[in-house]
Amino acid sequence: MIYLFQGFLLGLAYVAPIGMQNIYVINSAIRSRKLRAYQVAFITAFFDISLALACFFGVGLIMDKVPSLRYFIMAVGSVAVIYIGYSLIKSIPSIDEEVDVDQPIVKVVWMCFVVTWLNPQALIDGSLLLGGYKASLPYFASRLFISGVATASLSWFLILTTIIIVFKKAIGEKILRYINIVCGIIIVFYGLKLGYSFINVF
Repeated sequence: MIYLFQGFLLGLAYVAPIGMQNIYVINSAIRSRKLRAYQVAFITAFFDISLALACFFGVGLIMDKVPSLRYFIMAVGSVAVIYIGYSLIKSIPSIDEEVDVDQPIVKVVWMCFVVTWLNPQALIDGSLLLGGYKASLPYFASRLFISGVATASLSWFLILTTIIIVFKKAIGEKILRYINIVCGIIIVFYGLKLGYSFINVF
């Protein structure tokens, strides 16, 4: 169960920082009907989980076939993950971006796909963070870990949508800043842990 919890914690830190996905979900919850807001949350979670699976097992599979790449990813991934966390701690989020949420469901699905799968930063961060972390896990723990990540993704988008709907007038950029700081600290910790695993190999 420890690996399930680790996956949940890392998944939460990975998905919670305010980026394209969260801006879209937040704006949908602020400006749309409750039903549409939850539709956006579920669809976004679906694409986020599919991306996490692709990054985790795709990069992880390659590393299983090429051991030297495994160690390289662990080393580079550690530095990259620490940098990602540090960047989050320093970042200043904003929800002022215009998002058109009054759309047919087909367009909503497309937008959720775009802010997830067509986001280069999400692809890079996901591959380094999840693919790199898989390199440090024992084989039996992989499925538990990624299940925790998937659970965190679904939980986050549903909880975020519910909070925004209930507290629409109280959500400000200061609260979003605190979210990024906490998530950044957690990600830095995992980057250090990944680096420690790399050092232990040698």
